[in-house]
Amino acid sequence: MTETISEGKVARRFDIQRVFSTLFRPRQAFETVRDEAKASWLTPMLIISLTSLLAVLVSGYLKTQAAMMGEIPLPQGWEYWTPEMQNNYMQAQQLTQGTTFMYIIPLLGSWARLWGGWVVLGGLLHLGSTLLGGRGSMQSALNVAGWASLPFAIRVLLRALYMLSSSHAIANPGLSGFATSVFLSQLFAHTDIFLIWFIILLMIGFAVVDGLPQGKAILDVAVVMLILLMAQAGIGTMPAQVGGAFTQTTF
Repeated sequence: MTETISEGKVARRFDIQRVFSTLFRPRQAFETVRDEAKASWLTPMLIISLTSLLAVLVSGYLKTQAAMMGEIPLPQGWEYWTPEMQNNYMQAQQLTQGTTFMYIIPLLGSWARLWGGWVVLGGLLHLGSTLLGGRGSMQSALNVAGWASLPFAIRVLLRALYMLSSSHAIANPGLSGFATSVFLSQLFAHTDIFLIWFIILLMIGFAVVDGLPQGKAILDVAVVMLILLMAQAGIGTMPAQVGGAFTQTTF
């Protein structure tokens, strides 16, 4: 399905070709996003949503297989929990076997974090861009945030393939294996080449779409990402302090 825009170009609602352009020729792709001046975030967000579904299916399958064999997967940062917290977790796992807890709740939670995180990210980046003199809108910020998030789809696909090939979940994602505390474990879990790729795409996107000088675009993205990563690590640490399970998010 297509829609004609004022410049005489044709903008596809589901533009799969732009996926590769964004990943490997980002400046050209974001120039197109800027010239179209329309909501184009649906394609990347649907792709990431589908990869999230795949991740939940693979994770649920492995957890089900492990439960049938009497094995219980340990959460990230398990070694930092107190014996009481670990005991509470093991008891809770016995009560959460089944389709609802293995698939439905994780999928809904994953999608809620994905779409909610995307809106929060776009809003904060738009606010920062506006304060720095950017000419973009909330819609353009959401476009940039959506397309720049495509590296996370690759991350999820690779993790799913690894889990299927190894028949077990990833115990220490990102750089979390080097952490010395629960907080650092949560912070480093999301730190990898795909996060760096995502940040670079955001910087290019806001420089092109909002007309920000390169230095201001870097400042905007760096400050917002630092705030979100610290907040995410803090929130992820809270469940461990009360003996619950860790929460892992996309953004």
